[in-house]
Amino acid sequence: MTVNRLRPRRSCLAVPGSNPRFLEKAQGLPADQVFLDLEDACAPLAKPEARHTIVKFLNEGDWTGKTRVVRVNDWTTEWTYRDVVTVVEGAGPNLDCIMLPKVQDAQQIVALDLLLTQIEKTMGFEVGRIGIEAQIENAQGLNNVNQIAQASPRVETIIFGPADFMASINMKSLVVGEQPPGYPADAYHYILMKILMAARANNLQAIDGPYLQIRNIDGYREVAQRAAALGFDGKWVLHPGQVEASNEIFSPSQEDYDHAELILDAYDYYTSEAGGKKGSAMLGDEMIDEASRKMALVISGKGRAAGMQRTSKFEIPEA
Repeated sequence: MTVNRLRPRRSCLAVPGSNPRFLEKAQGLPADQVFLDLEDACAPLAKPEARHTIVKFLNEGDWTGKTRVVRVNDWTTEWTYRDVVTVVEGAGPNLDCIMLPKVQDAQQIVALDLLLTQIEKTMGFEVGRIGIEAQIENAQGLNNVNQIAQASPRVETIIFGPADFMASINMKSLVVGEQPPGYPADAYHYILMKILMAARANNLQAIDGPYLQIRNIDGYREVAQRAAALGFDGKWVLHPGQVEASNEIFSPSQEDYDHAELILDAYDYYTSEAGGKKGSAMLGDEMIDEASRKMALVISGKGRAAGMQRTSKFEIPEA
């Protein structure tokens, strides 16, 4: 298996698979990931033709620098197997992941894995290269999220789908992603943390779902900052105006990125023979040790994935 769980996913742009104009425009937007949608953004009568439209744009479009994903329909529908077969047979080499919505148990991931493997073998594609993104959208899926995360080596991300989830638990709100009235705390904290723990325990990425008030960028920022503060890797964007905000929020600040790189350089030096083989040392007024290194790796990894450049350099102290 050669799935890439470290792909940047700060911004995951949803694009209706039945809309050629949107598919064309998406190629020029600075989103880390673009997913071409055959599910909710695609009317039932448009789904069969949309499969072929997606294949055409995957094969002929310029998606340089973007993770290319197709969201198929969920296994309870009559469309799923044909979605997967048509898209993967037609554009497998130009596809990075299949997103499976409304995942309720591990067996649904296993079924998709088996189908992908059959197609790859039949078509002569590299077996296991195409990853799976699992979207959690109801209580059953959340209860089974740990098993879902472990169901296949192809799984790369666990995604929170707030709209369907809110409906599934009868949450008293019509504004997707916003706090329901009458509850003074964060109504999504438990959900997000459970998804995050399952993702991190299995070395996966955790992605927050959409914010539907697409012209309310301040509202988007507030919700995105909540997920980023917890440790999520990115969030869906439904409109070009949300892309810049998401990329910014899920990237470290320049100051934090520089500091993380300095910690890594300093720790490497001080633990070396030349640096005295120390387990801990001072970097300015700050003591650093192995725990500091682990925390710095997280920030530096996010910064490097975002293409950030250092503006400082570690200087070996004079003897």
